[in-house]
Amino acid sequence: MSTGTTTPAAARALGFVRRALLSPVTVAVLAGFVLGAVILASTGADPLAAYQAIFETALGSEGLSDTLTKSIPIVGMAVALAIPLRAGLVNLGGDGQLVLGALAAGLVGLYSPLPAALTVVLALLAGIVAGGLWAALAAVLETACGVPLLVSSLLLSYPAVSLVSYLIRFKLLEPGSGIPQSEKLPAGVRLPEFMTDGGLGTGVSIGIFLVAAAGLVFAFVEARTSAGFELRMTGLGARFSAYAGVDRPRLTLRLMFASGGLAGLVGAIAVLGFPYRLTDGALTTPGYTWTGLLAALLAAASPLGTIVAGFFFAVLTVGGFGMEQETAVPQQLTQVLQAVIILFLAVRTGVFAKGGWLRRRRTSEPGAPPGGSSGAPPGIPAQPVTADPDPSAAPSGGR
Repeated sequence: MSTGTTTPAAARALGFVRRALLSPVTVAVLAGFVLGAVILASTGADPLAAYQAIFETALGSEGLSDTLTKSIPIVGMAVALAIPLRAGLVNLGGDGQLVLGALAAGLVGLYSPLPAALTVVLALLAGIVAGGLWAALAAVLETACGVPLLVSSLLLSYPAVSLVSYLIRFKLLEPGSGIPQSEKLPAGVRLPEFMTDGGLGTGVSIGIFLVAAAGLVFAFVEARTSAGFELRMTGLGARFSAYAGVDRPRLTLRLMFASGGLAGLVGAIAVLGFPYRLTDGALTTPGYTWTGLLAALLAAASPLGTIVAGFFFAVLTVGGFGMEQETAVPQQLTQVLQAVIILFLAVRTGVFAKGGWLRRRRTSEPGAPPGGSSGAPPGIPAQPVTADPDPSAAPSGGR
C-alpha cells in the first residue's frame, strides 16, 4: 500500500477529529477561554499563568481527588436535569429534590435499626424515592392542572428546601453544636472511599460510580430502547410524539420521576459521604443544580456529553480556588467562564434563537395553557400551528 493512501479507518478517525474540533461545543469553550484571557489581560493578570493554575490544581496529584469529589454532585445533577431536557422538558426543581433525597437518606442512616450495609442501601433507595416523588408532583401539576412544568418544578423547590432547613436547625440539630447540622451517621453507615490521600484527606466516595452508572444507563435507554425513542420523538416536537403514539402525560411523569430520583440519589450520596451528616445549605449554597443545568445545556442533554461537561465544570470549580491562591485572580472568574461558554454556545447553535433544538419541541396544542403544557422557558415561544389536527384523530393506517 502506498504511503499516500488513507485507509478507511484513518479517514473515519480524521473525520471524527475534524467534527470534534469544529463542533459548537468546542468552538464555544475555546471562545470562552479567549474572552476570559482578554478580561484577565485587561486587569494586568497573566492569562496563561491563571489557566495553568486552574488545570494543575484540579488535575494534579493533590487536587484530582477533590475534583472527583466535586464532580459527584455536579455530574449527578447535570445528568438528572438532562433526562427531561432531552425531551424538551425543563426541571428547575433540582434543589428541592436534592435536599429531600439527602433528608430521607439522613433519617434512614440515623434511625434505621438494620445492619449498617442494609441501612446504606435503604438510605440510597429512600433518597431516590423522595426526590422522585417530589419531581413527579410537578409533572402531575402540569398534566392534571395545567401548571407549566418549568413553573411547578421551580416553585415546589422552595418549600422543600425550607422544610429541610427547618428540620436540620430545630429537630435534628446536634446537641451543643453551633453549626446547623445533624449528628454524624454511625461509623458503618457510610459509603466506602478510595484515593484517601487526596487534598481533603477524606478520599472519593464510591458514589461517583453510582453517578457514572446512572449516566451510562441513561445513554443506553436513550439510544437502544423504545422509551428512548419516545424521549427523542418528544424532544423533536409535540406533533412527532403525537403521531408516534407517545403518551405525553405518562412520559412526562416517568421522566420527572427519573430526574428527581437521580437528584435524590445525589443528595443521599452527599449525606453518606464526608462529612457524614446533614448540614443546612451544604447542597444548595454551592449551586450544584444550576451548574448541572449549565453542563446539560452545554452538552445539549447528550447523556455522555453531559458527563464530560459536568466534569469540566468540576475542574473549573476546583481549579478556581487554586488560581486564586497562586495568581491572586478571583475564583469567580471561573463562573464568568461558565456563563460565557454557554452564551457562545447559544449564539453558535441557536439554542435560544430561530431553529434552536429546545425551541423546536414546542407547538401549540389544542387545550394547552399559554406557553405550552411542558414548561418552555420564558422567551422561547411555541411554534404557531394554524390547523394542527387532533393527534388522537390521526389515521390509523398512516405514519
